[in-house]
Amino acid sequence: MEFDLKSLVRPNIWNLEPYKCARSEFSGQASVWLDANESAFNGPYNRYPDPLQHEVKKCLGSIKGVAPDRIFLGVGSDECIDMVYRVFCRPGTDRVVAIAPSYGMYEVCADVNDVQYTRVPLLDDFSLDTEALRRAMPGAKVLWLCSPNNPTGNAFPVDEMAALCRDFAGIVVVDEAYIDFSGQPSMTAWLDRLPNLVVLQTLSKAWGSAAVRLGIAYASPEIIGIFNKVKYPYNVSLLAQQYALRRLAEHAKVQAEVGATLERRAALIEWLRRLPQVLRIYRTDANFVLVRVTDADGIYAHLRDRGIIVRNRNSVEKCLGCLRITVGTPQEDEELIKAIEDYGRKQ
Repeated sequence: MEFDLKSLVRPNIWNLEPYKCARSEFSGQASVWLDANESAFNGPYNRYPDPLQHEVKKCLGSIKGVAPDRIFLGVGSDECIDMVYRVFCRPGTDRVVAIAPSYGMYEVCADVNDVQYTRVPLLDDFSLDTEALRRAMPGAKVLWLCSPNNPTGNAFPVDEMAALCRDFAGIVVVDEAYIDFSGQPSMTAWLDRLPNLVVLQTLSKAWGSAAVRLGIAYASPEIIGIFNKVKYPYNVSLLAQQYALRRLAEHAKVQAEVGATLERRAALIEWLRRLPQVLRIYRTDANFVLVRVTDADGIYAHLRDRGIIVRNRNSVEKCLGCLRITVGTPQEDEELIKAIEDYGRKQ
């Protein structure tokens, strides 16, 4: 389907003259900085950070195989999610489509931006209902996919998501927060072929850096250019950029940590299988497991009272009776299993 970026972007955003901050008006080397009304004390933190995070994008791009001009960095994935609405969706007018159940911030940001949100339920096995999605897509501005999906844990076939991109005249966002735990390739490999594709990733999950709040969007240089025009000038702090460079330099260590997490995931699943309170364990491509249990509310309350916090998904569409359990340390996982066993003995 023919893709026309200008027709999708809000007219006021397309015509927006961005704020020109002091650090964006000059490129090159300098020894005296007297342009931004900064304090002369407490260097280097007296200086505004690089507004476009060039060094971080260069390092990240070399790891991910994506050119820096195809990378946007935000304050967590939530800024990237909100950016999609701010750029493409007119408040009170436009509509988006999303799978359900999925990550709750897609709908929260839609509500904040006064955008109609159409849910398309997954099939009973948590696979994509591609026919229902295609029926819902006409007239929508954005399609939200999350793969591996939260809270179900399963990844969707790449060819199915690519086909939806080709059949949709709007923007398709694939949120890959958990992609490092999946054997499935990233959709970033499709960026050259699918101009309407935006891929989200994060340093919060596999990179173990949730406290830093650094989210990533990959897209065409044209879309990234618009994101950079709309974002606040210094959205990623110097501290976050410095930390990101240190952590990205530990790429091999992170890969080993992912491997250890996958081993722990397999062990946790085996432990859960032995518990009579666990009725079903759903296939997962993430660092968490969705399980259907005999009494989700009761087990959740018992664990909470023991100081063990999991996510109760009992009230979420298609997740009746389910708890979402993150893979922890061996000690944490052992405490969890013992607490569920203790719950069984008290019944």
